[in-house]
Amino acid sequence: MGEDLFKDYVPEILVYDPKVDGGIEYKVREEHLDVKEYLLGKIRRAKARVKGGKALFRQPIRTENED
Repeated sequence: MGEDLFKDYVPEILVYDPKVDGGIEYKVREEHLDVKEYLLGKIRRAKARVKGGKALFRQPIRTENED
């Protein structure tokens, strides 16, 4: 029965087209992530420069449940 089911099947050759298939979104996303990483690094360096290279440590946040 399985042999008769695919007896007339002819495989279709598909052609990949980035405009139709949407293949450029990953490139745009990667570009955005690279720019974001660059700008975050730039901001971190600027903040460190303003602080004079000192690290700022914050106190732990108090909660109502602490003794």
